[in-house]
Amino acid sequence: MSTFRLQLPTDPRWVNIVESNIEEILTDHAWCEQKAASNAITLVTINNEFPDLVTDMLALAKEEIEHFERVHEIIKQRGYKLGRERKDEYVGELAQYMKRNSNGSRVSGLVERLLFSAMIEARSCERFKVLSQNIKDPELAEFYRELMESEAGHYTTFIGYARKYGTGIDVEKRWREWLDFEASVIARYGKSETIHG
Repeated sequence: MSTFRLQLPTDPRWVNIVESNIEEILTDHAWCEQKAASNAITLVTINNEFPDLVTDMLALAKEEIEHFERVHEIIKQRGYKLGRERKDEYVGELAQYMKRNSNGSRVSGLVERLLFSAMIEARSCERFKVLSQNIKDPELAEFYRELMESEAGHYTTFIGYARKYGTGIDVEKRWREWLDFEASVIARYGKSETIHG
């Protein structure tokens, strides 16, 4: 996952916490996929002047909903229940950072939302990799390996559009700032059976 340049890797012992409550991680994961789909639709809604972005965000939203459906199927097969939507404190902190650091222009707002989205996908991908390599459940290990590849593709899509449409913005510098901020946030997590917890 070094391509994402994440500064703080997830401690593999986090998987021990996950394994103590598989139902909880699956519920949390399902809602993460739903939120990712909603985020892609929001990008379409507020940036509809970019046909290529709209096309790719619609495809991404569809894929995230398919992931939601797949997680829900696993939940049902195992006799679990899809619990209520969980509040994602990690994503909430990133969202606050995004809002604070947009200068109000449409281009800046678009780049911030794309980097926010890329950041979540990068960390989710890293977490899925840790799960796939350490979880003792063979079905879930394979499932998370597969999803890890998909999330990596989403990260590439978001960061690619930030670079494409970030006219007049030093996107690479801004991404480094996002990486620094994310490291300060994720340092406080890794203690609960949620994707970003």
